[in-house]
Amino acid sequence: MQIGTWHTSWRERVSYGLSDAADNLVFQLMTTYLLFFYTDVYGLKAADVALMFIVARIADTLESPLVGIMIDKTHSRYGKSRPFFLWYAVPYVVFAVLTFVIPPATYDIKLLWAYGTYLGLGFFYSTVNLPVTSVLPTLSDNPKELTLLGVIRQFFGSSVQLVVAVFTLPLVSFFGGQDQAKGFFLTILLFGAISLFLILNTFFQIRELFSQPELAHKPLRTIFKAARKNHPWLVLTAIIILFWLVTAIKNQTTIYYFKYGLNNEGLVAWANSFTFTSLIGVLAIISLANRFGHKKTMQIGLSLAITGQVVLAIGVYGHQLGLLLTAIAINGIGQGMVVGLISIMIADTIRYGATFGVQAEGVFSSASDLGVNLGLGLGGLITAGLFDLSGYVANHAQNAATLTMINVNYVWIPLVIYAAMMALLHFYNEAAMDRVLLRR
Repeated sequence: MQIGTWHTSWRERVSYGLSDAADNLVFQLMTTYLLFFYTDVYGLKAADVALMFIVARIADTLESPLVGIMIDKTHSRYGKSRPFFLWYAVPYVVFAVLTFVIPPATYDIKLLWAYGTYLGLGFFYSTVNLPVTSVLPTLSDNPKELTLLGVIRQFFGSSVQLVVAVFTLPLVSFFGGQDQAKGFFLTILLFGAISLFLILNTFFQIRELFSQPELAHKPLRTIFKAARKNHPWLVLTAIIILFWLVTAIKNQTTIYYFKYGLNNEGLVAWANSFTFTSLIGVLAIISLANRFGHKKTMQIGLSLAITGQVVLAIGVYGHQLGLLLTAIAINGIGQGMVVGLISIMIADTIRYGATFGVQAEGVFSSASDLGVNLGLGLGGLITAGLFDLSGYVANHAQNAATLTMINVNYVWIPLVIYAAMMALLHFYNEAAMDRVLLRR
């Protein structure tokens, strides 16, 4: 078969895309509501949650590369990445459910339970999410096909993000009434069951077909040497960490802003529904990337995200709900474009890495998973830590310092991070990478 002609079937495309939907059912619940669940439902102090997030992030810096190495060291008849969907789907879902269980015990025992379940969930999330990225460059050898697969993946992933953002609190209310603990537990039980089915479906439907055996199982020293030479991958890794950091901070602060800033928690689902525009951003990738390339398309996405954040600031400080919702919609388009490009550009750097004599999709893809974990944890750490310093007290009217800190987390910190991402993207040398790949 000629290089650049390999196409997947629509069954494979949809099944691959649904793998990200499966992971996002749990991941989005974590990024958007887990901090709130721990402080306002579970009953943990914000400072204890912040410390737990620090510990989890230290663990993540080891777990993500470890899982990447596990993938690159895997020899099976199913391939390198694909068997992880089969092996780890059940423990991932089990730990997701246990994370939202509140044991009838003392505060210290509850804190220990939170540590154990949250750390376990972080590890098993890596085992089912990292393969979604690492398997992509083995599904096709056609760059346009890889872009299409990445868009399909993110379309399903963003769709589920929207579902979780809009329907989680209504589901919590439906299942639990005034008992939010019961509501969150039954909601994660539902999401977990759906997630399990979709992850296993991905395993059964996709195939790893495009691989270079002579490059696929190189020693770690060779892989790490190639990684240091892969400058686009290093830059992209930093951008990914910042992207998930800003996403975590914005998502986790939303419910606090509406509950305590506007005194209307019921608006959360309504506001989150405006993030549906991320689907527009995802779908725009195909035409924009074909015309401008991946780097320029991501720059366009970041420009829209920054514009939305500026409008958000005007809406927050001008007390204009209409402007605030408009800002969420504009920002959503940009967010969709950026997140949709992440796995595609990781695949580009994996293909580029092969020019250094290694096909280490596990290690290179760990950048994406590391970014997710670090962003999620550091975002929670920053938010919880700043809230604690300002005197936050759960389920009470907040003091002026806490209300100010909520606005800082919701408006200004994300704006600074978006600007840093734009600056870093300048150093992503896509043109030089493309020249090397065209010579192969």
